[in-house]
Amino acid sequence: MAEAKRPLSPHLQVYRWGLHMTLSILHRATGVALGAGTLLLAWWLISLASGPEAFAQAQSCLASWLGRVVLLGFTWSLMLHLCNGIRHLVWDTGQGFELSTVRVTNMLVLGGSVVLTLIVWVAGYGLIGG
Repeated sequence: MAEAKRPLSPHLQVYRWGLHMTLSILHRATGVALGAGTLLLAWWLISLASGPEAFAQAQSCLASWLGRVVLLGFTWSLMLHLCNGIRHLVWDTGQGFELSTVRVTNMLVLGGSVVLTLIVWVAGYGLIGG
């Protein structure tokens, strides 16, 4: 019996790069970012419990331009991970694998994460007075 001279599984060179591949990588990266963001949230909560001085220091750090960029990134990571996770739940049912559906859900995941991030920030700054 002749052996086939091909890889057992396709390599990245076989596929044309697509948005779905980027979203797959981003899903993993946002999972890591959410872990780091959870440490940031824990630090903020510990500062809240530690007294007014510690809380004021944490608040001033998070209110700086760098702190706001980090919080914006954390919020977007959460929303992208959520939207992509919902898509993965649908995929777990065996639906949504058609190329046309994948293209639509790619855009829904990206657009939905941006819209949800904006909603959270507008609601958050509207409630606390910016």
